Amino acid sequence: MWLRSFVVAALLQLSLGELAHAAGPFGSVNVGNWIGGAFSNDETGAFSHCAATTPYASGVILVVSQNAAGTWSLAFASPSYHFNKGENAAIDVTFDGQEQARLYATAYQSNMLTAIMPVNVVRTFQKASLMVATSGRTVLNFDLASTGPVIAALANCVTRVKADGLSKASDFTKGAAKPAATADKQGAPPASKPGREAKSSSGFDTGFVVSSNGHIVTNNHVIDGCSDLKGNLTGEAAMVLRVVSSDVNNDLALLQAPSTATFKEFARIRDRSIRSGDSVVAIGFPFHGLLTSDFTVTTGIVSSLSGMRNDSRFLQISAPVQPGNSGGPLFDTTGQIVGVVTAKIPVLRIAAATGTIPENINFAIKTGALRDFLDNSVVPYQTAEPKGELKTTDIAGNARAYTMLISCTGTEQADAKK
Repeated sequence: MWLRSFVVAALLQLSLGELAHAAGPFGSVNVGNWIGGAFSNDETGAFSHCAATTPYASGVILVVSQNAAGTWSLAFASPSYHFNKGENAAIDVTFDGQEQARLYATAYQSNMLTAIMPVNVVRTFQKASLMVATSGRTVLNFDLASTGPVIAALANCVTRVKADGLSKASDFTKGAAKPAATADKQGAPPASKPGREAKSSSGFDTGFVVSSNGHIVTNNHVIDGCSDLKGNLTGEAAMVLRVVSSDVNNDLALLQAPSTATFKEFARIRDRSIRSGDSVVAIGFPFHGLLTSDFTVTTGIVSSLSGMRNDSRFLQISAPVQPGNSGGPLFDTTGQIVGVVTAKIPVLRIAAATGTIPENINFAIKTGALRDFLDNSVVPYQTAEPKGELKTTDIAGNARAYTMLISCTGTEQADAKK
């Protein structure tokens, strides 16, 4: 109880001097272990900021906030801290052992240090898995699970409250698929993401079952903006699906089939890294109903172990994919999952820039990101060693038991364009 009280106090205190007296939360932000919402200035009643916080075993609590002016801040709070108000400290942060930044923090309260986060640091914070913070002789490690959707939810919170007011505050995790607050102010495209396909006009995409409990993996952009989600195996009746969790940054989503559904077979994730040049098989429902009502099977190789601009979360594959393949399984020649199909290269954009039409350049999310996502979602998936090559026909035959057509009803378009 004391911890929850302190967490709430930290959310109320998170401020840059003039916002020290806050009331709230209004609405909610609930992503993983992060909780928060919108807050007002207690003296004026005006909207001040949106914030979310999560506790760690070290006793330190992280608080992330964006204020009404769009400024991001990161705070480190603990009941064991005893700072003099106005005290300053330099905090060096390292993300995933690579990218570094120095934050300059101020103690506006005795138990909390608050620092402004520049946009480039917010972008890195959003996509990183681990942050190491060093100040003097103190070194702290922070697992950054779910920070991608948290940043998106807070940005959505600020946008919605400024537009609609605090009285209409609700669940800010809904409709927060765009992490727009971290985009470059000049409007440059994100450096690390391949061009995802827009949702097909038919509203059909692909997913695959990863547990006997009916957990289904697909892309986040597949479910973005859907008011009604259904799925079915080929030749079977459609069932209503529920969104369990999503990861905007890695373009992954987890769906749940009804408890009445039974899945004797499900996909196994390859336990060993795939290599450049290895053969792969992509299965999905491109242009469903226009070409065929069954899934299609295409083959190719792993062309590269990184995506656009050397993004190591993705594989580049030569297997042809089209709108509707999104969220589908990518198999090795033993029938194990080696990726989640996510995109084809934006052909027209590349052609306009280079004068050349690229061919057979498509992307899939690696199993490392997939497994991290499933671990964070507490899903009991299975892995397998790649043993014994199968014919493509056998891989397709086995996949029929767990590759699903995902249908979306909604008015919003996926966040990425062709």
